Amino acid sequence: MPLNNSQKMAILPHTVLFVAMVLLFSGYSTAKTVTYDFNLTWVTANPDGLMERKVIGVNNQWPLPIIEVEKGNQLVVNLHNGLGDKNASIHFHGMYQNGTNEMDGPIMVTQCPIPPGADFVYNFTVNQNGTYWYHCHADYCYPDGYRQALIVHDTESYFYDQYEEEFTVTMSDWYHELIEGIAPDFLSVYNPTGAEPIPQAFLFNDTLNSNIMVKPNTTYLIRLINIGAFVAQYFYIEDHTFTIVEIDGIYTEPTEADTLYLAAAQRYAILLTTKNTMDKNYPIVTVADSALLDGIPSDLKLNQTNWLQYNADADHPQAVMTVDDATQLNPFDDITLTPHDRMPLLPEPDYTLQLSVNMENLANGAGYALLNNISYTAAKVPTIFSVMSSGDLSTNSLVYGEFTHPIVLEHNDVVQVILNNNDGGSHPFHLHGHAFQVIDRAPAYGATFYDYADGDPVPYDEANHTAFPQYPARRDVLVLPPQGYFVIRFVADNPGAWMFHCHIDWHLSQGLGLLFIEAPTQMQERLNIPQNHYDVCKAGGIPTEGNAAANTEDYLDLKGQNKQVGWLPAGFTARGIVALVFSCVSAVVGIIFLVVYGLSDLKFKGEESDGAAETSEVAGKSAGKTTVAEASRENSNEEIK
Repeated sequence: MPLNNSQKMAILPHTVLFVAMVLLFSGYSTAKTVTYDFNLTWVTANPDGLMERKVIGVNNQWPLPIIEVEKGNQLVVNLHNGLGDKNASIHFHGMYQNGTNEMDGPIMVTQCPIPPGADFVYNFTVNQNGTYWYHCHADYCYPDGYRQALIVHDTESYFYDQYEEEFTVTMSDWYHELIEGIAPDFLSVYNPTGAEPIPQAFLFNDTLNSNIMVKPNTTYLIRLINIGAFVAQYFYIEDHTFTIVEIDGIYTEPTEADTLYLAAAQRYAILLTTKNTMDKNYPIVTVADSALLDGIPSDLKLNQTNWLQYNADADHPQAVMTVDDATQLNPFDDITLTPHDRMPLLPEPDYTLQLSVNMENLANGAGYALLNNISYTAAKVPTIFSVMSSGDLSTNSLVYGEFTHPIVLEHNDVVQVILNNNDGGSHPFHLHGHAFQVIDRAPAYGATFYDYADGDPVPYDEANHTAFPQYPARRDVLVLPPQGYFVIRFVADNPGAWMFHCHIDWHLSQGLGLLFIEAPTQMQERLNIPQNHYDVCKAGGIPTEGNAAANTEDYLDLKGQNKQVGWLPAGFTARGIVALVFSCVSAVVGIIFLVVYGLSDLKFKGEESDGAAETSEVAGKSAGKTTVAEASRENSNEEIK
């Protein structure tokens, strides 16, 4: 018998509920949870063959494991800090963490440091695709080996059926000492110019002289990641071109290139089709950007050769360097790439932030980095907890302190950041929680990139700039040229406390960063911080309520907040500080010499004079600057052209 209308209406809710339950449980059945159990431990390693040293390993192994998931997976990392003497965290670089800001990883921003002996659970859904990496985001941590690739596989990418196999290549700088031993001398009155410590080596997949085995006439997907803490590197393969299909997790229109520039934290994915031959192996060449180094030791090899191996029995030739300086290489300009989804240029901004980078000496004589004269200084309470405990005051930037440099953004505003560089060095800036549109940069990659380095800074001129692209490139790390500028846009659609900082780890330690407090009201509504995170804070003795000064009575009272070092008296310069320091050192040495002279029965011999001359000659040689070609020549037998 046919149903009447009232019977139909009675059945409808049950039908809808049934369909909803089927869809819900089918989603659970297809969603996969990928779990990694990490016990951080000290191990020893010697990746460059020059010196064995302590490194941070996972489960007593180094290099660290590559994290691999598929788009849509739930990623769980159970972290135990077994180091014994160092705090830790994990930042999953490039993960947007939309709705899970508490899983982002930078200490004193989205979590407390994980103290020795403590456990912490990272748990989030990976709703994106591409090439990423993970690293420690605590003080002086990831350069000690705590970094590795994170790959999100995507069977629906437009190029998925265009390659047979894929490889991941990491490149990095490498120090022979623990960073905690180098850092005090870096941020010191004895280093007023802020010269960054020079690495002892440059690694390729955490080793040297390695091979990527390939077959002829075959297409491969190669993922490239600079997991270094400081130095950018150029990448090319002799006698090969390739096709760019991704930058920083954003698929691009297929674009041919032959040379890439990867600053710290940047990534590319390329398609490489091999030659139809097996009679030769080809150098894979990585070249350190020597322009970033204040000096180049004569024993530092700037260019490395690994091989695209077609035939294990064939010769493995060293790369033939055709330039004397890395800056003469001509890499592809990433700003010219077009996203495959052709997302159009965002509309005119609701909020524009104009910033200037300066490197200055502060009152203690050390060199610091500043954005609009603020050197980032962490709060006493992790910023995310200040948001969650401040109620209606969460939209007031004063809650988060003066020296975290907090910028409060309204939900879904279009934000434009203009970043001018008053420094003669380049800076790779990373924005957590977003991939931004790159709408302008000057100078461009290529022959003109260093054109402003030796003159006066050239700031962005809103009334006189090149036309913005219709479909701007997007990425999460962009290089700011020496004394140039860039302009980016993004939508504040991801409630959270997000860092914007230079990814040269030395510069972040100098304070080159700020905080975006994005949609704090929505943060309070949407975030659910696990109890485990509060437990870790308690174990470390760090408060989880209050403003930046840990004041829970008056959130607008910042008395007792952490402050940046004060300003030098007018008239002091880096050159003056250097002169003062070395004058003091010379005076002390002079006094010691007089004491020794007065107490010793000195006998002057000819051979002592010869020894002094020899010492002077060695010292003079070590102070010299070595070009790419010279460094290559001194470390290999091949002829440099």
